[in-house]
Amino acid sequence: MKKTPLHAAHLRSGARMVPFGGWDMPVQYAGLKAEHQAVRENVGMFDVSHMGQFRFSGAGALDFLQYVTPNDVSKLKPGRAHYNWLPNDQGGLVDDIFIYQAGEQEYLMVVNAGNIAKDWEHLQALAGDYDVQMTDESDQWVLIAVQGPKAAETLDPHTDADLIAAKRNSFFAGRLLDHDVFFARTGYTGEDGFEVFVKADEGEALWDALVTLGITPAGLGARDTLRLEAGFPLYGHEFGDNIHPLSSTYSWVVKDKPYLGRAKMDEAPRQKLIGLKLDKIPVREGYLVYQGAENVGQVTSGSTSPTLGHPIAMALVDANAADSEQFEVEVRGKRHPAERVEIPFYKK
Repeated sequence: MKKTPLHAAHLRSGARMVPFGGWDMPVQYAGLKAEHQAVRENVGMFDVSHMGQFRFSGAGALDFLQYVTPNDVSKLKPGRAHYNWLPNDQGGLVDDIFIYQAGEQEYLMVVNAGNIAKDWEHLQALAGDYDVQMTDESDQWVLIAVQGPKAAETLDPHTDADLIAAKRNSFFAGRLLDHDVFFARTGYTGEDGFEVFVKADEGEALWDALVTLGITPAGLGARDTLRLEAGFPLYGHEFGDNIHPLSSTYSWVVKDKPYLGRAKMDEAPRQKLIGLKLDKIPVREGYLVYQGAENVGQVTSGSTSPTLGHPIAMALVDANAADSEQFEVEVRGKRHPAERVEIPFYKK
């Protein structure tokens, strides 16, 4: 398995490591609940260096990104970022991504770890007609997500950048604890925070310095429960090659412009992503969802919510059943009642 440049730091911190998308990654340190709570109430940090980073530059970079994504990249300015998709031509997604405008005619794209090779091949195949230079920088960066309501006030005394005044989705350079970094006020937890880009050979030293500030290391377990509470989709669960992305609540991503796969994207989805609340029994991906005797869909993500104290799940169900209030989820041959609730489950 691949290892991020922070692998040794995780082992020093007593992390329990697990395979994830071909990477050996920390699932937890002190424990999922403690790490989850640290991010909800204070500040925690995640190693997300396994994600991919592609740089696009040249006179045709904007036109290329406009074609391969449905969001309007022309609305970005240097120092700004937005969430976006890489659609295929069959009504699904190659990946969901973030795009940062790093400068004039220069953009950075962050992609999911398990999709790096697939995304690169997809984009290279489409780039031939555009004046764009593509560089895979995935091995050049350590990416640390510092998340929580106290993220800005914790980091601000240790940087020359004004983190308190930084706007959501801003992207800017700075010095942090004697390291040159880029900050992005983005995240995947439902809380405030920054994703910090630092050169790979400096990543371990920066991680250790952040630990000395009292920032709680958090693993994949807490990252998943945090994003689930916030209603954020995860590629391979709520999104995929054969899942119409407009089954989710993310229709705002799609703008009225030409882009790859628009004809299929314009078709109404046959399923809808809904939220479910259960009383006691946690449910997992793949569990079947019923309405009466009819199987109307399946769970895409589920867990017991550390913040709310009861099981929650997202499920893809038939569009004509999605407005119902009551469902059942089958767990080991027995069905358990589930109430439809709004997504997100948690709002800060």
